[in-house]
Amino acid sequence: MHQGVWHLRGRAFSDEQNMSTHKISGPILAALSTIVAGTGLATEADSPSALQYHKHSLMAEGRQHRVRVPKGYRLELLTTALDGPRMAHFDAQGVLWLGSHSGKIYRLYPPYRDAEVIANLPGYPHSLAIRGKEILIARTEGVWRGRRPARGERLRPGDLQLLAPLPGGRGHNSRTLGIGPDNRIYLSLGLSGNCSNQYLHPSYPAAARRGGILVLNEDLGPPQWQPYGSGLRNPVGFDWQPHTGALYASNNGPDHLGFDQPPEYFSRIDPGSFHGMPWFQFDGKKIRRDDCIAKSPPRPASDVTPPAVTFPARNAPLGMAFVPAAPQQPWSGDAVVALHGSWGTRPSGSYLGSRSTRRPPKLVLVRFAGGKAQRVEDLVTGFQLRNGSRWARPAGVAAGPDGAVYFTSDADTHALFRLYRVAQ
Repeated sequence: MHQGVWHLRGRAFSDEQNMSTHKISGPILAALSTIVAGTGLATEADSPSALQYHKHSLMAEGRQHRVRVPKGYRLELLTTALDGPRMAHFDAQGVLWLGSHSGKIYRLYPPYRDAEVIANLPGYPHSLAIRGKEILIARTEGVWRGRRPARGERLRPGDLQLLAPLPGGRGHNSRTLGIGPDNRIYLSLGLSGNCSNQYLHPSYPAAARRGGILVLNEDLGPPQWQPYGSGLRNPVGFDWQPHTGALYASNNGPDHLGFDQPPEYFSRIDPGSFHGMPWFQFDGKKIRRDDCIAKSPPRPASDVTPPAVTFPARNAPLGMAFVPAAPQQPWSGDAVVALHGSWGTRPSGSYLGSRSTRRPPKLVLVRFAGGKAQRVEDLVTGFQLRNGSRWARPAGVAAGPDGAVYFTSDADTHALFRLYRVAQ
């Protein structure tokens, strides 16, 4: 494993520095605030209060566990009839769809306790989305499209057509697909390794265009991927902030610089933004050059967009979803992020130390105010025991039509969970 050395190449950045803002005149803002207040929606100017917690017991695979959740909420396990579930997607009809490690595509109808296998596909169908009457499935080497299957109907491989190929190969071979507010297809893919000379730009060979988020131009024949945001090692989860429409992504960072560096990113992804990897890393204060790659960076350190907020290193962020704007929703506009927990141990970050020192899997909440990410708070904890053994590892996240948060676990307990508000 390469031990990189960092050299200072830049300056300190404030959160979301240089991000565009839209100014609204005082009278208009006052009028909007009055309208929003009348609907019961939380306003962006409200500073979110800190969460308070309680613990309760939960049965999983015949064993009882203690979980910590916000007061007024409970966690329930909906089903374990899943095999390696990953990203989760609710369609406009409230049907839940899951991709998986195992090749299975799952469909669940409310109350989401019965998982129906609608397809078994090769090529790692990590994520999928429903757009109108079509189903879109992201596999390692491309995005496939087909007719949305009716209730009780299964998909066969021949029912799908390749819409747009992607760079394949081993190393960070998941592909996350999402439908943007503009109805376009967005997709994230990671670098093949910590220090791979890969970059989302036409000057790089097609097989080396990795490490960021793409958007598909379907007006061209055939459809063509276009870079949207680059320089991210493995941005598994992404979603759009409901108040501002800005795209954010969680990034699973490198593991060659020890246990405490660099922090994991939660970043705003603007069109054309460059986030530095593998050439630059944000150490919590400054952008630094990572000499693990000798190739000159395609853009200077001054172009690097720092993360909006960070998580401690070696947390392995995966899926994420924003809580939509809704009446009486205290987390409206906040982001729920699944931290998978990595194999790294103290003090060196290798797997050779005590597993009790590993970062624990959990769900966290990125709190927003004034259109910007402010801080990170734990949402659901208790998946790792004191000896370091784990009984679940959150992977995919989705905000349900009932106001609850749904998430998958793809290891130890293969399951779907629901975090819901208890009726007062």
